[in-house]
Amino acid sequence: MQKASHCVWQIHYHIVFPVKYRKGLLADDVVEIIVDVARGLAERYDIEFEQLGCDRNHIHLLCSAHPKIAPGQIVRVFKSITGRELFRRKPALKKELWGGEFWSDGYYVGTVGEGGNWQVVEQYVQKQGEPREDLRQLTLF
Repeated sequence: MQKASHCVWQIHYHIVFPVKYRKGLLADDVVEIIVDVARGLAERYDIEFEQLGCDRNHIHLLCSAHPKIAPGQIVRVFKSITGRELFRRKPALKKELWGGEFWSDGYYVGTVGEGGNWQVVEQYVQKQGEPREDLRQLTLF
């Protein structure tokens, strides 16, 4: 639970959004830049990034923020600042993308409870990008 002068809250968001054109650009060096920028965003905007998980072409965030900060605002700030920093620190990324945007326009956001489903989502986000043997193509017939 978090507290401010006149407010106590327990809100956790699971946010997912893809790289522009679903390109697999989230290599380890790119993820390091994103994590570094996220630390600065956490301090500057009072957003707590609890977990961050990446597959090659999309990112998952588990975060918490004061109720006055809308989830859409979290997404807008995260996408704009990480995108700008990625292009600044790794100019070669601009050759992979055209239009000057790193992230796609859309996103998913859901709230996550503290009960059983919090741990399930947290583990899911932590395992992004890892090969999974329990996933296989199912046949219909």
